[in-house]
Amino acid sequence: MDFIINYFGQIPSSHRSAILVGGILFFWLIEGAWPLFRFGYNKWKHAGVNIFFTFTTILVNVPLAFLLVRCSDFCSQNSFGILQWLPALPTWLYALIGLLLLDLVGAWLAHWTQHKTKWLWQFHIIHHADQQVDTTTANRHHPGESLCRFIFTLMAILIAGAPMWLVFLYQSLSVVLSQFNHANIVLPRQLNSILSLIIVTPNMHHIHHHYVQPYTDSNYGNIFSIWDRILGTYRVLPQKDIVYGLDTHPNPEENTAIKNLLKIPFGTYRPPVGK
Repeated sequence: MDFIINYFGQIPSSHRSAILVGGILFFWLIEGAWPLFRFGYNKWKHAGVNIFFTFTTILVNVPLAFLLVRCSDFCSQNSFGILQWLPALPTWLYALIGLLLLDLVGAWLAHWTQHKTKWLWQFHIIHHADQQVDTTTANRHHPGESLCRFIFTLMAILIAGAPMWLVFLYQSLSVVLSQFNHANIVLPRQLNSILSLIIVTPNMHHIHHHYVQPYTDSNYGNIFSIWDRILGTYRVLPQKDIVYGLDTHPNPEENTAIKNLLKIPFGTYRPPVGK
């Protein structure tokens, strides 16, 4: 644990970039060899749109990164947050509790709120409108959504009272797990049954990208599957029955042009067509 604390407490920006790029390339190769769906699409063109939004996310997060450090330092210096109030614990248990809290507030709650708040949902549509979900979809977020998620990450740090090494560990795991659970792959049923008790698997998260409710409003988790199971948002659907996209935005031309995607949040709200 000392190595993890020291490494993530001082992780270079180049290493964080390598985790992002390496994860995309790794799962890109795997889904190319064993795809769940064989989409009839230009994989490079599709990736180009999603990578554009990856860069906009970076442009939002990098200038604001100092706020993460400030929040974490505030918690440590003022003994603020749940982790700061706990009695002495083994480091691994301390880290696990911290990751669970950061994932609950920074990922699950942020995601749930975007689905339940109309004006936030307008920004989140860009992510769900992808009709060929693969590992690059993980980073397909409108700049407005990226800002929203950043705010929830700040809230998570304050609530958890997380030290900076734990924040960087959480963000690294979040990136890799998001790329994993969006990948166009399917796990064997028995392996998925075991893994999905702990982490969010592709089989589980693909259901969240089904085009119609209530499946769209389910399986919000990013790292840990426990929150959906506890909070009643866990759903099951055979992988072969999944249709990606949204019933409110079925036009492929609208969903693949960057200019159109950037404008969607400022258009008229479209209620779900059916359940």
